[in-house]
Parts: sequence; C-alpha cells; structure tokens
Amino acid sequence: MKKTIVLLLLLSSTLSFAIKPQKAGIASAHPLATAAGHEMLAQGGNAFDAAVAISATLAVVEQQSSGIGGGGFWLLHRAQDGKNIMIDARETAPAAAHKDMYLDDNGKVNRDLMLNGPLAAGIPGEIAGFAHLAEHYGKLPLNQTLQPAIRAAEDGFEVYPRLVRHINNKQKVLARYPASRAIYLPEGKPLQVGDTLIQKDLAETLKRVAEQGAEGFYTGETAAKLVKANQANGGIWTLEDLKNYTVKEREVITTTYKGQQLITTPPPSSGGIALATMLNILAPWDLTTMDKTKRIHLVAEAMRRAYRDRSLYLGDPDFVEIPTQRLTHPYYAAGLRAAINPEKALPSDYLPGVGDFPKGENTTHFSVIDTEGNLVAATLTVNTGLGSGFIADGTGVLLNNEMDDFSAKPGIPNAYGLTGGEANQIEPGKRPLSSMTPTFVVGEDGVAVLGTPGGSRIITMVMLGILDYFDGHDVASWVSKPRYHHQYLPDTLFAEKDTFDQATIDALNDMGHNVKVYDRQWGNMHAVHWDKKTGVVKAASDPRTETGSAVVKSTAQ
Repeated sequence: MKKTIVLLLLLSSTLSFAIKPQKAGIASAHPLATAAGHEMLAQGGNAFDAAVAISATLAVVEQQSSGIGGGGFWLLHRAQDGKNIMIDARETAPAAAHKDMYLDDNGKVNRDLMLNGPLAAGIPGEIAGFAHLAEHYGKLPLNQTLQPAIRAAEDGFEVYPRLVRHINNKQKVLARYPASRAIYLPEGKPLQVGDTLIQKDLAETLKRVAEQGAEGFYTGETAAKLVKANQANGGIWTLEDLKNYTVKEREVITTTYKGQQLITTPPPSSGGIALATMLNILAPWDLTTMDKTKRIHLVAEAMRRAYRDRSLYLGDPDFVEIPTQRLTHPYYAAGLRAAINPEKALPSDYLPGVGDFPKGENTTHFSVIDTEGNLVAATLTVNTGLGSGFIADGTGVLLNNEMDDFSAKPGIPNAYGLTGGEANQIEPGKRPLSSMTPTFVVGEDGVAVLGTPGGSRIITMVMLGILDYFDGHDVASWVSKPRYHHQYLPDTLFAEKDTFDQATIDALNDMGHNVKVYDRQWGNMHAVHWDKKTGVVKAASDPRTETGSAVVKSTAQ
C-alpha cells in the first residue's frame, strides 16, 4: 500500500509539470508572418504547418533577411513522441564550384564576385524545407500553407523603414539587374516607406510550388528560368544542381546548463557547438550574483575560445570530420576554463589558430509553440541584406550570397569578419558553415524557444538571452537585453550603445579587452516561453526593429 501511495504521488508531481500550453504563441519579424502562422493553426494545422506559412510569408515581406532563394534551419520538437530534430535546408555549392573560384590572378579574394550577383549564390534549400516539413511533420498541404504568402506577393504589402535602408545600401548592385531594378528601384528610384510592393512573378512561383510541391521549384518552368537567368549573368548553376538538392535531417546538439536541457543546432551550423562550449565554460560560476565587470569579462573569454574553435574545426559534417563529442564535453570546457585569468583578458594571438564588420540585421528568426506542445525555432537567411542583389528574370526569386559563408582562402575573413580554414573551404555540393542558432531550453518548470538574426553575433546573442533567462527574467527581457560580443578575431569586445557605462568600459580595457561601442543596435530576437506548471504562454519580439510581431492566442478564430 505504501508503495502504491508513493507511486501515485510521483505521478501527480510529474503531471503537475505537464500542463499543455493554454494558447499558441508566435513571435516573428513581421505581423503578416505571425498572422499567417496563427491562420494555419486556426485551420487545424500544427506548429510545423505554421512554420511553413511563417517562413513563406517572411520570404515575401522580409527579403532583406530571408527568401525562397535562400535557406535555413528549422529546429523542431514533436510533442507526441518527444522527437527533437533539425531540418537542414542550408544552401549548397554548385557542382562547378571550386576552392579558388573567387581568387584573382594575384591570389586575392574578389569580394564583389563573392557577395554580389549570381556567382555568389548557393543552390537554395528553403522550398525543399517547406516540402519536407509539410510531408513529414505538418497536417496541411502546401497549397493551403502557402496561401498567405501568395496573397502578400500578389496583393502587396506596405514598405517599411528597415527594408528601405537595405535597398538604399544595395542600390548600386540592384541597379545592375533588370528584374531587381523593376522590384526595388521602380522608375529608377528606390522604394520609399509607405509604398506598396507587389511581386507578381514571385506569386506565380509560389503558386507552382503550392500545386506541384518542391518539384515546382527544382524542376520544370521555375528551374529553367532560374538557371537561364543565373548563367546569362555570370553564374554556374545547372538544372542538375537544382534537381539534386536534398534536405538533411540532423541530430541536435544537447547539453545541460544549471539543471536544464539545451537543444540546439548541429553542424553545418556552428551555433550549437559554440553555445555548448561557452555555457560549459561558464557553468561553475554564479553569474547572476557576480560583479558586473567580472561577469562580462568571463563571458567574453568564453566567447573568445568558442569562436576560436569555430574557425579551426567546424564545417559541413558530410565533408569534414568534426570532433563534436570532444568540443561539447564538460571536461574539454574545463580545460579551456582553466586557462582563463579572472582578472585579465588573454589576447587572441595567444590562442593557436588561424577590421570591423557589418551590423548584422540580416537573416530572420521566428519561434512557435502550439497548444499540443509542439515547438519550432527557425532561423532563415539569404546571408547579407538582400542577398546577392540578383532577382532571376520571370521568377521574382532573389538569390542568396551564401557562398561568402565559405572560407574563400584560409585566414581571410568573410563579410562578418569570421575567419575559417580548410574545414570550410568551397567544394561542390558542400554546405557553408553558419552561425544560425535556433534553440530550445527545456526545464521541469518551463520551455524557452528563441533565436535571432545577426551574422557572426547570432551565437552570442542567443547565449546572452539564455543567461538572462537563467537570471530569472521574462521573455520580454531576453529579447531586449543590451548586447556585447567577442568572436576571437578581430580581438575586440564589441558592444551596443549604452550596454556598458564608461566606468565599465574603462575597467574592461584595463583588464586587457579592446572595447568598441557601436552607435547602432543589432539583432532581431523573437522568443516564446511556456510555463509548464500553469500552461501560460508568453511571446516577445525584439524592440530594436519596427516590424516585429509577437502574438499569443487560441487556435480558434
């Protein structure tokens, strides 16, 4: 009898932490995308159907950050069986690509070719990701989940300041190509805030996918138009490149921090391994009660070491052997921690391994929790703002410039100042290393779903959000927390304006850090939290951008 009573008490305790979410929560970078996700939930879909609708709508309304000419990662948790998996729809190098393709006669990297125009584009994976999600995880067909995106392309949406900034910044590149000029520079002038952007060709491309699935993009009319336009403007895509593209399912990176489980992205993302390394280094310290300056110093030193490993070891796991188990093991982190002086920064030159960089508003992220407890954290990209700047004639598809995420030459930084070695060199069919880090934090009391764009800063922003969560703050605080960043090279501690006061800056510099403060902010984090004891769901979008949208509501309309 006593054993029975004990068992019942244990079951009761477990069930008290298993209350399903009362409502669904979605946080994304645009209201139309958030609305599209809730529309699918109201039509009987799940979080994975919502993810397709959100991704596709962002591909229409936030092309400076993502699009069907790009790719991304969807981190999934399926409630019915507890499955955690990452859908890898990262772009791949064309079959004709080779390691020296961007080097001039003097062996120097041609940055224009690597960043601008069709030669900069990898083979897109986003549409294949949509089809995979729909077939294996969703409840609704693509001809239903793509309708909000088709409406947004066909009827248009109101142009907003962030999109205008990117058009202005890339105006000279956009002007090179007729289809890009027609969309972004009508009558020879950049779109202005308040204009309506209508994209009929993109709507037709999405309709073919809605009717035919992935084949409507990777074969047939759309594929022929993409290849013809790409090759006519100096690219190397072929019909076989498109036809041969495949989505990969990757086993997630898992680690624990302060008694909670982190589920995050594996290679070809560098985010999960780097995040595990940093948190394993920091785990023994009580950061919450620590002196502010000492905390920043220790966190920066953990960042420095994780990014050093990124430059040495990480790449596409289908092409290179990655010591994942070693890099994510607490014993390895203990060795790195032992070399940290709590009073003094270690110059990056002292760590064996291989100028300034952009702000990183590019890429997009969204987070979803549905009422069944399914989770999605997705980060999607075309790389830098408006990708390659090249729209393929007759398709409305803006191509990525993800080839810049490869190492064009060992030790030479990419657009985000990140260096790499042979593990990330260009090879046919290979996926470039990424910093995208969609992440779940799962504890007995609650679940956090978060991620952000931000180029090389993505990983450190996600970590700072996680540390804020463990400080006991709510979801609105994670997404708005002031940010700082160290990436090994350049040997600089970067910070947003007003992150540090002058006394803190002086103290950090005295410790050997080279602090550089930016006038502008970076990132665009979107997060959702589910309180497993009460079922309450909260969502929040980064206040740094004008179009973020976080909504919690029931699935019924």
